[in-house]
Amino acid sequence: MKDKLNQGHGEGQQKEHTPMMQQYLRIKSDYPETLLFYRMGDFYELFYDDAKKAARLLDITLTARGQSQGLPIPMAGIPYHAAEGYIAKLIRIGESVAICEQIGDPAASKGPVERKVVRIITPGTVTDEALLEDRKDNLLVALCQLQGRYGIASLDLTSGRFVLQEAESEDQLLGEVGRLNPAELLYSESWPLPDNLKQRSGLCRRPPWHFEAESARLLVLKQFKAHDLKGFGCEAMPAAVAAAGGLLQYVRDTQQNVLPHIQGIRTETSDDSIQLDASSRRNLEIDTHPSGQLQFTLLGVLDKTATAMGSRCLRRWLNRPLRDHFVLNRRYACIETLLQDGLYRALQDTLRQVGDIERISTRIALKSARPRDLLVLRSTLAALPVLQKRLDGFDDPHLAGLRADIGEHPAMLELLGRAIVDNPPMLIRDGGVIAAGYDEELDELRNLSQNADRFLIEMERRERQATGIHNLKVNYNRVHGFYIEISNANADKVPVHYTRKQTLKGAERYITEELKAFEDKVLSAREKSLAFEKALYDELLDVIASSLGELQLCAAALAELDVLVNFAERAETLNLSRPMLQAEPGIRIEAGRHPVVEQVGGVPFVPNDLNLAGESRMLVITGPNMGGKSTYMRQAALIVLIAHVGCFVPAKSAVLGPVDKIFTRIGASDDLASGRSTFMVEMSETANILHNATAQSLILMDEIGRGTSTFDGLSLAWACADHLARVTQAFTLFATHYFELTTLAEERPSIRNVHLEAMEHGDRIVFLHAVKDGPANQSYGLQVAALAGVPRAVIEKAKTKLAHLENNAYIEQRAESGIDQFDLFSVPECHPAVGLLEDIDPDALSPKQALDALYRLKALL
Repeated sequence: MKDKLNQGHGEGQQKEHTPMMQQYLRIKSDYPETLLFYRMGDFYELFYDDAKKAARLLDITLTARGQSQGLPIPMAGIPYHAAEGYIAKLIRIGESVAICEQIGDPAASKGPVERKVVRIITPGTVTDEALLEDRKDNLLVALCQLQGRYGIASLDLTSGRFVLQEAESEDQLLGEVGRLNPAELLYSESWPLPDNLKQRSGLCRRPPWHFEAESARLLVLKQFKAHDLKGFGCEAMPAAVAAAGGLLQYVRDTQQNVLPHIQGIRTETSDDSIQLDASSRRNLEIDTHPSGQLQFTLLGVLDKTATAMGSRCLRRWLNRPLRDHFVLNRRYACIETLLQDGLYRALQDTLRQVGDIERISTRIALKSARPRDLLVLRSTLAALPVLQKRLDGFDDPHLAGLRADIGEHPAMLELLGRAIVDNPPMLIRDGGVIAAGYDEELDELRNLSQNADRFLIEMERRERQATGIHNLKVNYNRVHGFYIEISNANADKVPVHYTRKQTLKGAERYITEELKAFEDKVLSAREKSLAFEKALYDELLDVIASSLGELQLCAAALAELDVLVNFAERAETLNLSRPMLQAEPGIRIEAGRHPVVEQVGGVPFVPNDLNLAGESRMLVITGPNMGGKSTYMRQAALIVLIAHVGCFVPAKSAVLGPVDKIFTRIGASDDLASGRSTFMVEMSETANILHNATAQSLILMDEIGRGTSTFDGLSLAWACADHLARVTQAFTLFATHYFELTTLAEERPSIRNVHLEAMEHGDRIVFLHAVKDGPANQSYGLQVAALAGVPRAVIEKAKTKLAHLENNAYIEQRAESGIDQFDLFSVPECHPAVGLLEDIDPDALSPKQALDALYRLKALL
């Protein structure tokens, strides 16, 4: 784009442009991939391809201004005061915007007013409240490959949360990117991005030198004013540090500002949490559902938090379940404490008065906080003493620690109480934000401008008496300033010292030396008042920013407290119980329930047990479609996941040993954009499980092998199940319609058969959803097809064909395909000749009897 601009508008071509358009093209050449919002008066204007693109994306009018090479220059514009909504729309669809403002004085400019880009807004660097989702993190992520490892740096600019980690394999990298789900993803131009990431939105290529190891390390050290990175725990993570340097450089370039709220780095390792790959997250529907409706997800059921900060914290916890039993048991203890006498209810009421001070403190640090941000901060600080009182006396040490981190901040509350009016305007430029009495000089300037009305009334009274003109008016408007208005009927009474200012229909407007002097004084006072108020406001932000660390600590503690209080409410409302974590391997769940299906299913949920402990490592699950196999499998994984975020679980009891990974291979989907069929996707996910699962992994496998021929599918399913039971020895739930797999339980003691119960009632099927020992006796496929609305005639035809197949050992050769396939589900009936031969004793037959038997056999054949 930059080359195109230079080629199409070089030195020769630019001569035909006005100086203003030459200025635009010069600025635009520095931001070729970004929509440039060029400030002209009360509008942001876009030109050339930017105008065409904006007109299409924002549904605004495409016009023209001047000409270039004999053709009109495309132009589109939006009012600057309404820009926020337009920018939000662009950011949501992955576009970036460069804001170019007038920084020069129009009165002192001989040519175009000096302009410069003051800020670049990208999907991953948004901090404005109107451009963000309240209850979801907005992450910027940078990736870097170095020394055989993958560095991952993630930053939530709205909170300053900066996290580094390294991945050992591409599969692990893809899993982490899926977990983080960044709004924008940075990577080096010299690095071939993995194919699975190329379809993501928000991709941004950056120069390779931004990820150069040593320069990136120096930039990180400079950001944190440190001599080394040992204190941050990332000295031995060169790939992650290189990614961090590239990320910091990008944020500095876009924000045109220092980043004081990024005050530290946290490191994470794969050993800290239960790993889930992208397909497992999708299949478990943790925080997204194919329908787009949040209520059908685990987050939708568990999230009744009172604050946006708490909701974002809960989402992070659900997407990164912990393996540290100490941390988890500490959370369980907090929940039990909060459940005592319903103590959580009062805390939840108080937390509803808490604003999003995590993001507000960031805007304060970046000098972009609006007056109403400070009002929300003040109301939040005012609620803290009540919260402290309600937390007082709890004997739980973790709750006591959160109480200390939250604090009360009386000095900041008192300052905001004195400084900000109770109902401030949206923007500081409108004035009237700083309260009366906060600053004596500001009060004097305001009094001068606000007393103008009194002066005008007094002057009007004096001038009427002096001139004898009883309808004389002294007034003011923003266009013409102060004036004296006299009707034409009294023109002969106008004093000679009145100077004509404006002629109206039926009247004339005048000004005097006295009125002119007062006008200069008042307008000067108003300008000074607004400028002085803006300076006081900036000074107030600086004072608050000096306590930024305390505010961030307070916000983090409030968010965690909100999640724990929410867990207590969910435990009581949803009848959840405390899980038991143990060092011995195993998963034992009594009367487990699927948390989402139970809430949205509309019918009473049938709980089921699960026992994968001791010698038992795999359940082969059979039963009809719609019988509940997938629900049973998913609920096991969700119970394990919920327990490892520190929440009580939907079960009568749950005893859980160590779990390092959760894998799922459920459902059918293709990836046509990458040229992968449904069966190829199934096999890719299966391969990932077989390569990466361990003896401490929980695996859900559903209908392996159904995307190919019966022999191939059965063979693959059998081999996968055998490998998982014999080699991997993971905790596995293996659902299948291949009844031949139920024989594995006879070969290996670690495998058990269970089935989902169903019964026939006439021509219909009733699903009982209860898990019973042993294999199912049939699939009920035709009954389920009838329930789905398949025409009756088709069902009857299928019954006839099924009867034919069950009475033959082999499927008849199909004329079109020429393929014979063995019916794996039927036991072939013996030929009648076999029965005749079984009744014959050849040694006891006479020659005549033997001849008769031979004739009978021939007749049967």
